[in-house]
Amino acid sequence: MNVHHGMRVMVEESFGPVVGIMKVRGDEEALALMNDSPYGLTASIWSKDEGAALELGAGLETGTVFLNRCDYLDPALAWTGVKESGRGCSLSILGYEQLTRPKSYHLRRL
Repeated sequence: MNVHHGMRVMVEESFGPVVGIMKVRGDEEALALMNDSPYGLTASIWSKDEGAALELGAGLETGTVFLNRCDYLDPALAWTGVKESGRGCSLSILGYEQLTRPKSYHLRRL
């Protein structure tokens, strides 16, 4: 109640059982406020309109976007962040690639 965008809970990554819910005038304002953070790990969009949610998700400055959920990690999908949350990648083939050390051989036969 009485949540506003100036509150830390609205712009910081809390990693706790807390969520700030603030009324906005529409998707454009929601997108601007959601992107107004130095962090960009995950966003969750709740909507019956999948197309509108995908369009909104494309404009979000986050590494991961959930639709109508926020509680599931798919091992086949990369888990990554952007901005101050952009500290590498885990899960998926992309996450495992950073655990390997490739070596290139450039050979020329004589």
